[in-house]
Amino acid sequence: MKITEAQRGASPASPSGRDDAHSLHVSDSPCVAVCSTLYDDICRGCGRTAMEVANWVFLDEAERLAVWKRIKAQGYPKRQG
Repeated sequence: MKITEAQRGASPASPSGRDDAHSLHVSDSPCVAVCSTLYDDICRGCGRTAMEVANWVFLDEAERLAVWKRIKAQGYPKRQG
């Protein structure tokens, strides 16, 4: 589901003229409710580290965008359906 600027609150565009967070078509959280780390530090559902999951609400937009870029490049989140 794509979050609109009105829902998120307008944010300044990047120097390229695009708002990077919106160009990724991301939701507020990468969580897909398939929380499993299988004894390592990476969630099998969303691709975030345990620390990223625990601190997600405290990350600023730039930090969240960096996480989104990394997990998208790695093929996450693993959405069912």
